[in-house]
Amino acid sequence: MATDRPLTVRAHGDTGLVMVRDFAAPRHRVFAALTEPPLLRRWLGARGWNLVTCEVDLRPGGAWRFVSEGPGGALMGHGGHYREVSPFDRLVYTESYDDRWTAGESLVTAELSGATTLTTTVAYPSREVRDHALRSPMERGVGDGYARLDAVLEELP
Repeated sequence: MATDRPLTVRAHGDTGLVMVRDFAAPRHRVFAALTEPPLLRRWLGARGWNLVTCEVDLRPGGAWRFVSEGPGGALMGHGGHYREVSPFDRLVYTESYDDRWTAGESLVTAELSGATTLTTTVAYPSREVRDHALRSPMERGVGDGYARLDAVLEELP
């Protein structure tokens, strides 16, 4: 499993952050892994966390909903609506967490480019929320999930 690809995370503007990660797979495979429930269930989340609910209505206006279960039975739910779906290139969607830690809705833009770079930009409701995300273990969790995604991508035809 290729886990030596670094994830970079940095602040962006007043309320955003940008995460960038390269994958050794064509864009259509990475896009499928970002949008298809059977694949999402195999990789999304930090080590020790697994999706127990994974609902995706992949169309503009369509809803998505994920609930992950972690250590000790902890649950984390979040969801939103797709605003833009451009297969193999771009997803734009809203995101809010059940526990409201983000104090509202965030806007996420995931773009695939080159061979294959995933750039995810998150616009949070405020600078305070963005800074909280940067201080949280979010970077470790995303990195763990992407390492799991590497293994899934290696198995896809």
